[in-house]
Amino acid sequence: MLSLVGLPLAIWIAAAGVLGLIVGSFLNVVILRLPARMEWFWKRDARELLELEPDSTPAPPDLARKGSHCPHCKHPLAAWDNIPLLSWLLLHGHCRYCKAPVSAQYPLVELLCAIASAIVVWKFGATWQAAAGLIFTWFLIAAAGIDFRTQLLPDSLTLPLLWLGLLISLVPLFAGTRHAVIGAAAGYLALWSVYWIFKLATGKEGMGYGDFKLFAAAGAWLGYAALLPVIIIAALSGSIIGTILLRARGQDRSVPFSFGPFLAIAMWVWLVAGHEILNVYLHLAGSP
Repeated sequence: MLSLVGLPLAIWIAAAGVLGLIVGSFLNVVILRLPARMEWFWKRDARELLELEPDSTPAPPDLARKGSHCPHCKHPLAAWDNIPLLSWLLLHGHCRYCKAPVSAQYPLVELLCAIASAIVVWKFGATWQAAAGLIFTWFLIAAAGIDFRTQLLPDSLTLPLLWLGLLISLVPLFAGTRHAVIGAAAGYLALWSVYWIFKLATGKEGMGYGDFKLFAAAGAWLGYAALLPVIIIAALSGSIIGTILLRARGQDRSVPFSFGPFLAIAMWVWLVAGHEILNVYLHLAGSP
């Protein structure tokens, strides 16, 4: 099978996988550094607002200019220590310099990004849809990773994803502008309403505002018709995986856990397999 630009599709899939490994390495940096920088700037702004003395603690490393280093011994990592996935495997998951264990998050995120990127190109071929789908995928992995670790969904990820989805709808690649605008508004208002109903009924916060914005992005990219199946997939995956994680940690259901990763999973699944899932459902439901 040939792609639109004449090369075998298998080559584009392989290239997407390699690119995904490289991007996944950067996404690890985003997942680890962005929350720390956000917290540092929040504290700085709070001290300014309260007219307190500035904190002398330097800002955490930015996302691009500061090279990688071991979180244990702080030794700068050489280029050959940063080869996505391969370096972790060759070093058996340990720092070359201090022999401390290196988190499995690094290879897992890189591998996840590689596989998801390859699937997107396999689904859409060498097209603009694939290019947009890759960006969509990478944003979701970064947002899900941060939310899983910190229970935060940064505006610096959710809002650009939302606006990008609305801009892409002008082409359109996935959903037309009318469907995207209605989807963005409906997505935000749906979870916003659930949040306030739950809070008024229980006095507790069931989710954060980042979830509203991420669901709005789902509507912008996939259209309003995708919102119901996306939230169903997210709820089902969250219930199953969340229960497994809580039991593995020895925690009960009263312990809060992030909903964003499951929302991200559902959004990505619907992007690459929404029509197939819908067809299977209609077949099982006996629709002609």
